[in-house]
Amino acid sequence: MTDSVDEHPKEKQRGPVVLRRGQRDERTTTDQRLLDSRGPSDWVHTDPWRVLRIQAEFVEGFGALAELPSAVTVFGSARTGRDHPEYEIGRKLGGALAEAGFAVITGGGPGAMEAVNRGCSEAGGYSVGLGIELPFEQGLNPWVDLGVNFRYFFVRKTMFIKYSQAFICLPGGFGTLDELFEALTLVQTKKVTKFPVVLFGKSYWQGLYDWVRDSVLDSGKVGEKDLDLLHLTDDIDDAVRVVNDAHKAWADAH
Repeated sequence: MTDSVDEHPKEKQRGPVVLRRGQRDERTTTDQRLLDSRGPSDWVHTDPWRVLRIQAEFVEGFGALAELPSAVTVFGSARTGRDHPEYEIGRKLGGALAEAGFAVITGGGPGAMEAVNRGCSEAGGYSVGLGIELPFEQGLNPWVDLGVNFRYFFVRKTMFIKYSQAFICLPGGFGTLDELFEALTLVQTKKVTKFPVVLFGKSYWQGLYDWVRDSVLDSGKVGEKDLDLLHLTDDIDDAVRVVNDAHKAWADAH
């Protein structure tokens, strides 16, 4: 595999709008302006109009992803360097999922997300990135084949869940943890079914798993079956097997 990457200017996404160079300097994001209630009361008059923008994001996402084949969402840190071992793991994982017949969906950013998109694209798979407007520039990585940029996190989260058959979490930070527990909550409450959640990297995730077992489960905050929703592994073939088994079970039931 070649290590060359097509670079592009630093950019920031404002929904479907791409901002580059001097236009990237914005002090607030759309999400922030929606959720921050401080300041003048003119928000009373502007929020109803924001509903139309939110509606448009859902329509745009549904339209872009409606014909996506069976897909797996992979999360991981945007801070993972290209020379880090976790980057190569993500690259191999993306390739293995593509070879198993799955499209991959990531947050579309750099780091582990780029690695997964890259591995999938190099293997001839369908590589999808769902970006988000942030106060610092990020932009979709160059290995995304289909990219959709969102202003609102809650719209983006809906797309991750709706168009995925599984979640795989590579080592990551708050964003990865947020999506992880969102998925677990939806599976636990049966809002989604046959949806495996794989934690890839035992040395990274074992502490979290142990805390859920020894503190959350032992204190009765979750049940034994809830702990079974998490699958820890260091093996790419094992992760793909879990995804395949769940997808087959879902297909047989439908």
